[in-house]
Amino acid sequence: MGERAATTASPSLAEATAPVPPTVLGLLGLQHVLVMYAGAVAVPLIVGRALGLSPEDIAILVSADLFACGIATLIQSWGLPGIGIRMPVMMGVTFASVTPMIAMGTNPALGLATIYGSVIAAGLFGLLVAPMIGRLLPLFPPVVTGTIILVIGISLMKVGVNWAAGGVGNPNYGAPLYLGISAFVLVTILAITRYATGFVNSASVLIGIVVGMLVAAAFGLVDLAKVGAAPWFDVIRPFHFGWPRFDPVSAITLCIVMIVVMIESTGMFLALAEITADPVDEKRLTKGLRADGLGTLVGGIFNTFPYTSFSQNIGLVGVTGVRSRMVTVVGGCIMLGLGLIPKLAALVEAVPPCVLGGAGLVMFGMVGATGTRILGAVDFSGNRNNLFIVAVSVGFGMIPLVAPAFFKQMPHALHPLLESGILLTAISAVLLNLFFNGFGSSVEAREAAVRQAKTAEAH
Repeated sequence: MGERAATTASPSLAEATAPVPPTVLGLLGLQHVLVMYAGAVAVPLIVGRALGLSPEDIAILVSADLFACGIATLIQSWGLPGIGIRMPVMMGVTFASVTPMIAMGTNPALGLATIYGSVIAAGLFGLLVAPMIGRLLPLFPPVVTGTIILVIGISLMKVGVNWAAGGVGNPNYGAPLYLGISAFVLVTILAITRYATGFVNSASVLIGIVVGMLVAAAFGLVDLAKVGAAPWFDVIRPFHFGWPRFDPVSAITLCIVMIVVMIESTGMFLALAEITADPVDEKRLTKGLRADGLGTLVGGIFNTFPYTSFSQNIGLVGVTGVRSRMVTVVGGCIMLGLGLIPKLAALVEAVPPCVLGGAGLVMFGMVGATGTRILGAVDFSGNRNNLFIVAVSVGFGMIPLVAPAFFKQMPHALHPLLESGILLTAISAVLLNLFFNGFGSSVEAREAAVRQAKTAEAH
């Protein structure tokens, strides 16, 4: 989910039909990278720290994520035969996969190898089902997708809150200094959002993290020893953490996530088609969804996670008015190059949790707020059944958050599914919507998907 953008570029940059000069192309590509950077590195930091990985391994996750972001973006924007929507799209790791992956990784019987096996399975699944996603759109009207996105944001808030207090396991957890720095980062982001415009506004979270890092360094909370020891260049090696392990329930869990991700991507592509005046038919839509699947497959091979289009970058296309896909092709090349600089990944890993806490409250809260905005368009007064869909589905989604031992007596193989509030919400919302509202029309579902995507990019 992206931050709000509030201005337009000058006519010289906004002219969609004129060739974009190489220098401007490079700057616009970098702009796309900076807007998505904080969200892109958040998932490897969340998963790596939740699994108790060493700082060196977390830095590898960050590098792998940036590298795979670049590959996935090039696949989507530049395109391969039969794969890629060939529009200005930046790809990044989806937040929807976080809680099920943490459940897998913290299960001694599964671990990190099972996460990657499941990501690979989800990628292959995405490649196979891409042509059928359009038919599944009626299963995901706004009452369903809004509820799912709301619970994604709420589930992630736990991470942001713990970061703000210094991180789980920190002996000084909740120290006033940590809380103060988190609050400072939060206030900085809000001030930039309120008073800045254009690109600076869109990059408010990243700027807040940088400023917070400087403040934390002044208080002696930043250890750059590992940054100094990290090399300037290194390649990303496939299966760095070992060969993937395939567990049926875990794989099915991430395949469900993949469906949710591809439904969201469908709306993004349709909204982007309106922004760029570049029509997307079913064949082209399938190519774009295949790129989601292939990007996720690449993620599993290169030690990272499922990929989807980033809404803040789609919003940035509307802000700049530059509709050339070459802008995001350049952005993808930049991301790929950043993934080959271990020193940069070590610097990201060195950001104290309290700094990330202030930013996390914004990032994750905005995800939940987007879900709320989508639900705002749902007819609750004329169709009271929608109230029950949201109420019960959110209730299921809160089970792992408020009662972690609720499913303790269930078979361990089911824990990746049962311990993910996001998946419980998705299953509940889809089934309840079918029960109360039936299977809607494809035309209405397509229109609703576009409205939902515009809601996501507009905030």
